[in-house]
Amino acid sequence: MTERDIIGIFGAMNVGKSSLMNLLTQQESSIVDATPGTTADTRVTLMELHGIGPVKLMDTAGYDESDILGEKKRKKVSAALKECDLVLLVIDPSSPGLPTGKVLLDESREEGKQVLIIYNLFNAEDAQKIEGLKVQLPDLIDFPEISLSALEPDGRSSFLAFMLKNYIPKNNPTQLLPFVVPDEFYILNIPMDEETPPGRYLRPQAMAEEYITRHWGYPVSYRMNLVKARANDVGEKERWENFLGSFGRRPKVIITDSQAMDIMKEWTPADIGLTTFSIMMINYMSRGKLGNFADAVRTVDSLNPGDSILIAEACNHSRIKEDIGTVQIPNLIAQRFPGVKVIHLFGREWPEPEELKTIKLVIHCGGCMITPQRMAIRLRDLEKLSIPITNYGIFLSYVQGKGVLEQVLRPWK
Repeated sequence: MTERDIIGIFGAMNVGKSSLMNLLTQQESSIVDATPGTTADTRVTLMELHGIGPVKLMDTAGYDESDILGEKKRKKVSAALKECDLVLLVIDPSSPGLPTGKVLLDESREEGKQVLIIYNLFNAEDAQKIEGLKVQLPDLIDFPEISLSALEPDGRSSFLAFMLKNYIPKNNPTQLLPFVVPDEFYILNIPMDEETPPGRYLRPQAMAEEYITRHWGYPVSYRMNLVKARANDVGEKERWENFLGSFGRRPKVIITDSQAMDIMKEWTPADIGLTTFSIMMINYMSRGKLGNFADAVRTVDSLNPGDSILIAEACNHSRIKEDIGTVQIPNLIAQRFPGVKVIHLFGREWPEPEELKTIKLVIHCGGCMITPQRMAIRLRDLEKLSIPITNYGIFLSYVQGKGVLEQVLRPWK
């Protein structure tokens, strides 16, 4: 999944948002029509912008549409704005959409977004009205601006130059496995249970293998039989020990499926590091905020009967048998923290802050199927509500003992 800067186009109805989208993409990515409310939902285009790199462009609906449908559209627009790295606010100097511009500027400021103002001129004389708009809405002078006609293809090069000059990308990707060094072995412990899709690794496993190889390390995959291991099968333990003994020199770190922590805490030699795929992913998707997730897990010790935990899984895979989110973690919570209620959230949608207020702790998956921008939205919402958030791998390590949590965090310094 390519890391992309997310650029959103916002404004009132009929100010030329879709025309600007088409100007950027150089094709009819969005339908352009004079009928108000033509854009009914957020339209997305993936492309490369020279000087910025891979981007995700979002053309949103008009923020000022009334009635029930308009309210639904506004919620979509607000969700898109939260996800963006860059907000392009389109204003038609001849239209009465200034109150909408103020609302969008206020939301952008609240979310800490970079904003560029685009005055879209449908007529040449409209340029003379811009200074008057700034008198009505002084906030406009705080942001870089450009005047253009989105219907004129010749304006694309100057618009791109304007974006390159004023947009400061903040998405500096975190290293997936910063502890990897060349010419060392790294074990990927992949149990491959009933939920494992045939013909491929899961995304975190494939990412780890690619990263280690790209950084001149040696990834070695191992399939552990968890059923036999948990049954204290002597043959399974010997198979593992023979595997470890087959290396000419000791592997540096074992990266394991989080659900195997009850075994790996005992089977990992003291001279080999240990962590999990889920911990790897949450650090990567949160842009290096692993320490916050580790701190939050300790709040489980202060939970009381009747408190609610939200288990958030950002994908919709088929859940069968011993699913980690719906079976294993809830069972552990029921055993260790009786009376605590478990609520599940699946997929890429995220509740409104009002719906989260009763939650005492969030336990999140690795987040491999959402973007870092969407993860940032979740973290900001929870931070505003002072709700702690931890992670599958961290939680499953912590419940095995505080020393186990320290063990899986050690490779991350």
